[in-house]
Amino acid sequence: MKTAVVFWSGTGNTEAMANAVADGMKEKGAEVSVLGPSDFTADKVAEFDAIAFGCPAMGAEVLEEGEFDPMFTAIEGSLSGKKIALFGSYGWGDGEWMRNWEDRCKAAGANLVCDSVIVNDAPDADGVANCKNLGAALAS
Repeated sequence: MKTAVVFWSGTGNTEAMANAVADGMKEKGAEVSVLGPSDFTADKVAEFDAIAFGCPAMGAEVLEEGEFDPMFTAIEGSLSGKKIALFGSYGWGDGEWMRNWEDRCKAAGANLVCDSVIVNDAPDADGVANCKNLGAALAS
């Protein structure tokens, strides 16, 4: 199975989550590409069997607006029927950014294969385990 982890991280928290997601995918025998938003386009969606997207909450609980959200908006129309999963970190709020992001994915026809993973600040041992499980579920 060919999988991708596409993420943006400002402080390293979401990057730590992305690495755990990739580890979970590899443990299931998947081929994994870890990419930043500038390296991912709508043309690339079809290259992967499953994709994990990671982005922290920014500002008033929104996706990062400089790189990640423009990339995600550009690929949204290519996600219909695609196996995906979402993850990210936050420092405030209640996860509204993730609920809104999940709604966008469902509206695009994406197949969210498992519950999204959110962690407050840096992922602890449970957060890392949840990210590995997300990667494993996506690669199964």
